[in-house]
Parts: sequence; structure tokens; C-alpha cells
Amino acid sequence: MFYAIGMKILVVEDEERVAQFIQKGLKEEGHAVDVSYDGEDGGFLAEVNEYDLIILDVMLPKKNGISVCREIRERGVITPVLMLTARDSIEDRVRGLDAGADDYLIKPFAFDELLARVRALLRRQSEHKTPTLLIADLELDPMTRLVTRGGKPIRLTTKEYALLEYLIRNQNKVLSRTRIGEHVWDMNFDPESNVIDVYISHLRNKVDKGQKIALLHTIRGQGYLLSDDSPLI
Repeated sequence: MFYAIGMKILVVEDEERVAQFIQKGLKEEGHAVDVSYDGEDGGFLAEVNEYDLIILDVMLPKKNGISVCREIRERGVITPVLMLTARDSIEDRVRGLDAGADDYLIKPFAFDELLARVRALLRRQSEHKTPTLLIADLELDPMTRLVTRGGKPIRLTTKEYALLEYLIRNQNKVLSRTRIGEHVWDMNFDPESNVIDVYISHLRNKVDKGQKIALLHTIRGQGYLLSDDSPLI
């Protein structure tokens, strides 16, 4: 079974009630969710941030979803796009798909169907990534969410897993607290919060404790690093 956990998703929806409903549900599934309420801002966020999925409404103020989708595709954004629309016509769906959308969902919709479509798009995306992520003897399988070190399983919470996956996908790179917060939580993450330090501490206890080689490193004044080499500080 495929578990899409800890993904970063952009929701572009001008109906605040609908946007918050989607955001709340996706957060409960373990995803980090940014929300935009108009096409211009949504298109900007889609270009400047790295997302695993974009949920894009068609009828938006300032710029409609069809135009947003077409423009981000022209600018090289390949992130999967799930379009939402209240118009149940073949012509509208064809326009969206021709603009570069990957899937369509008609309003009103059941949240379970939205989740199923989100999982399907994230599954397709994950198939183009390395099935198993490795560093030293630490192994993470995104398909099953199984994490082991030296062959021994490590039990992680949803957020701990999301943080570790982000670190291992960016191994040997120093990641700032702001960058981690915005990806694993959302763009409204408070950089003054100590929540990242708390979760890093939890990961250290589960991943590095009792091991000969420490993989999680704090780079003073810069952020955190997952590496099997001792960093120069």
C-alpha cells in the first residue's frame, strides 16, 4: 500500500470555507499545506516554492485557474495539479487538461474522493523518485514508510517521519530552520518556535542513539544537516 505522508501541498481556492476544509483534512493526513485565495498569488507561490501537489480551483479572482495552470507549465513547473471546478462539462475539463492539469474533481465532492485523487497523483510522482532512500545504514522506504537503521526498524510519528524524509532527500545539505519549517509544516511556520529543535531531538534519540556514527548534525547559526561525514563547524 502507498502512504503519501509529509508532502507539501498548495491549495488555491477563493472560497475560504472550502479552502480551510481542505487544509484541515490534509493536515490531519500529515501533510504541510499552504493556502492562497486568488490566482495571481497562487501562481506566484507555485513558482517560487517547491510543492509535491497543487490543488487549484478554476474560478478564481485576479486570474482563473486555467490561466494559472498554463502559465506555471510554461515556466517549467512540473508539480502535479488537481483542478477543482463547479462546472461539470466536458469542454471545461478538456480546457483544464489541455492547460496542463493532471486530474479534475467536480464540486461538491466527498473528502474521501479528494484524498483518493491526492494519493493517486502523489503515487505517480513518487514512482519517478528513488524507491528507497539511503544514507549510511539508515534506510527509508517512502512506499511503505518503513524506516530502519542497521536492519532494525525505527518507529516514528507522522511528523517525525516527514522531517526525516525531508532531511534524507536533502542529505549533505545544511537546511535552515525556516526552510525545514516551511516544508514540513507550512509557510506560516513561526521561526521563533522551538518545535523543530524538539523534533530533531526526538529523531536523534531514535536514529543516532547507541550508534557509532551520528547522522544528524546541528550547524550552529545555520541549521541542520543529515550526513555520514563529520561536518566542519
